[in-house]
Amino acid sequence: MSKPTFWQPTADARPDADARLHAPAAQRNRDAILAVLEGILPQAGLVLEVASGSGEHAVHFARALPHLTFQPSDPSPDAVASIAAWAQGSGLGNILPPLVINASATHWPIQAADAILCINMIHIAPWAAAEGLFRQAGGLLEPGRPLYLYGPYLRADRPLEPSNAAFDESLRSRDPGWGLREVDAVAALAAASGFGPPQVIEMPANNLSLVFRRN
Repeated sequence: MSKPTFWQPTADARPDADARLHAPAAQRNRDAILAVLEGILPQAGLVLEVASGSGEHAVHFARALPHLTFQPSDPSPDAVASIAAWAQGSGLGNILPPLVINASATHWPIQAADAILCINMIHIAPWAAAEGLFRQAGGLLEPGRPLYLYGPYLRADRPLEPSNAAFDESLRSRDPGWGLREVDAVAALAAASGFGPPQVIEMPANNLSLVFRRN
């Protein structure tokens, strides 16, 4: 069984002098993601980020969106320490202490959220993590509230880009339970948990934003 550790440090991820980790991908994609979030997140409330990884996204979004409170989370102790260090170093008052959340768990230590973010997780975790994400999101979100996913995906109506095909092969060689997910399969999972069909937004580097809203 795969370990519930969604933060996967890359070869160029490095620790700072303190507990902070650096994810180069977060630096590359954070502004493109933020541009989407600015159009879909509520004007106030709590934003839960599942699988926050290094914590750099949470800090970037919290700084740009001071009217929202961000709740980062991750199952990895190293990631949780990094998130806490980044949040403390930012000086921002709208980032809560990170929670330990394994997406596939039957219970999450949070009662409600006004939006949920999950960036680059479901392809580097067992399918049970995606199932848990939607199951829990369906209970945490009120109707109309968004669940935002970002990452590379498979689409039935077009061939897979060479870079994503190589990435998918690499993931599956590391763990047979990992790999790029089909948009249609993710949408079906969402529907079973009370979400409408996704808004699909093309992103740089052959990635997608999928925006689901609770029915």
